[in-house]
Amino acid sequence: MSMIRSVFALLVLSMSLGLSLTACGGEENGQPAGNQPSSEATSGSSGASIQDQTESERLNTFFEAVFDRDLERSPMSQTYLGIKTDYGKWDDISDARQDEDIALVKADLEKMRRDFDVVALDEEARLSYRIFEYTSERTLEGDRWRHHGYPVNQMFGWQSRIPSFLINMHQVTSVADAEAYIERLGGVEALMAQVIDQLDRSADAGVIAPAFVFPLVIEDSRNVITGAPFDDGKDSPLYADIKGKIEGLDIDATEKAELVENARAALLESVKPAYQALVDRLQTLSDMAEGNPGVWALPDGKAYYNFELGYYTTTGMTADEIHDLGVQDVARIHEEMQGIMKEVGFEGTLADFFAFMREDQQFYYPNTDEGREEYLQRARDVVDAMKAKIDDFFAVKPKADMIVKRVEAFREKSAGKAFYQQPALDGSRPGIFYVNLYDMTQMPIYQLEALAYHEGTPGHHMQIAIKQELEGLPRFRKFAYFGAYTEGWGLYAEKLGKEMGFYQDPYSDFGRLAMELWRSARLVVDTGLHARKWTREQAIAYLDENTPNPHDDNVRAIERYLVMPGQATSYKVGMIKILDLRAKAKAMLGQAFDIRSFHDVILKDAALPLSVLEEQVDRWVAATSGPAQ
Repeated sequence: MSMIRSVFALLVLSMSLGLSLTACGGEENGQPAGNQPSSEATSGSSGASIQDQTESERLNTFFEAVFDRDLERSPMSQTYLGIKTDYGKWDDISDARQDEDIALVKADLEKMRRDFDVVALDEEARLSYRIFEYTSERTLEGDRWRHHGYPVNQMFGWQSRIPSFLINMHQVTSVADAEAYIERLGGVEALMAQVIDQLDRSADAGVIAPAFVFPLVIEDSRNVITGAPFDDGKDSPLYADIKGKIEGLDIDATEKAELVENARAALLESVKPAYQALVDRLQTLSDMAEGNPGVWALPDGKAYYNFELGYYTTTGMTADEIHDLGVQDVARIHEEMQGIMKEVGFEGTLADFFAFMREDQQFYYPNTDEGREEYLQRARDVVDAMKAKIDDFFAVKPKADMIVKRVEAFREKSAGKAFYQQPALDGSRPGIFYVNLYDMTQMPIYQLEALAYHEGTPGHHMQIAIKQELEGLPRFRKFAYFGAYTEGWGLYAEKLGKEMGFYQDPYSDFGRLAMELWRSARLVVDTGLHARKWTREQAIAYLDENTPNPHDDNVRAIERYLVMPGQATSYKVGMIKILDLRAKAKAMLGQAFDIRSFHDVILKDAALPLSVLEEQVDRWVAATSGPAQ
């Protein structure tokens, strides 16, 4: 199931089903975008009247109008960006709405091509034109695969997205906010009916999630409606959340009690039947699921996977090319790891060293609340140490702060190891580096630094917060998603940490290599699963043999790749391109090369396809080297 042109979809594209959109919502100068175009969208970035606008200003006015219209169509996007317009509503994810959205994408693309003269645009506007065109074409092409994704899966399905959204995104600072929360609870039944309809449409098209998915998502769904007010247990996640938020309001006890009772009624009358209906449908689909194959087994599965590879890598690389790249890189990193084995005096094979790193208790905090708190504190210390050195490598830094937070209990069993959530544009919510501490045996201390640099600073927080804060860009540019750029930067940030003087402990440096190895192995197993017809067990065995990660970690990884075809290939492809561009620029500029300026070039235009990123770096190199003598 795709969510065409939804701002919300863009904001969670690391967990998306495969379509990027050309515009998304946000705020300008800290003010809500609301339902009407902003003053900038009405008059152009220079404030000139429409009649006096340059071609570039006219184009930006068009982009802003599209942006505002798309934002108006997505209540969830508004909330995600800290905007309280349509605060009690959910997005419409019906096929009819997706048809409307596709028609809008097509009409916008045709209008831009018809009404604007590319030759008359300035350099920045020409870049915006290219990105809008690229993402629009990708969206139109991807509509063919609307029902090839899995709308309910263990990574980002609606069964966990709904409570996560309410708990993390829906802030309550007034009675009206609480009433909007309750209104959303009341709307869950209708939203879930659309989810079930999407499941049915996919099933009718021959697309059913792998068999392993169903026990996980059924358990997730039941967890949402376990506890009070659904039974006699402790408060369920949503009930506890809304009660806590209402309790924090400065209102009298009678009004609080009335709000809590209304929430209780909505949970029983809407949320409970919605999730019961979902569980019933999932149980039926579970009986229909046939094994755990990659997408090669779906109708037109090869073509679908090729689209996904192109979408996530923004390249024309084939599955075979990506597979071979992974095999070669795994071999290279194994050699570097053997160097660390010698450094620490370990005797034995690399497989023995992997087992040692997996099993020795010195590399793990206790699987207790105290151990979890130790991990969180260590992560915060690592983040603080990085902040202290960031000026040496970056001239531009984000204004938004970032915090470290544990993944919430209701979703930690199926969530990923770590991930990042961007801040609200109005500063009301910081960026969040999430760590999953459900099972401490899956969170080795030696990987902590690399995780923090990837998800936090100088990784995703640096990249995403900066692009949200960039001035002078059309707002859609701040949220355009290109997997290889975004994840490539995160992996590049892990390596950059070593150049900045971190990973002083050789075991921590091994952790850095282990994380890079993990991304290289992904190239092998992702293409193995979806193009070479590897079994789930075959892919798990490959990770068991070639990485130090625990077996259970490898199982969850392979299950992630099975429901997110192609996404895992973006990290290494993007990292390699950024490193190649840096090496090329350094070779051409010599002493004139400045790492801070290079990083600014990578980050100053927000996310880009890799080919466009290369053009921007080449332009910077030419300008820095000056005219040829």
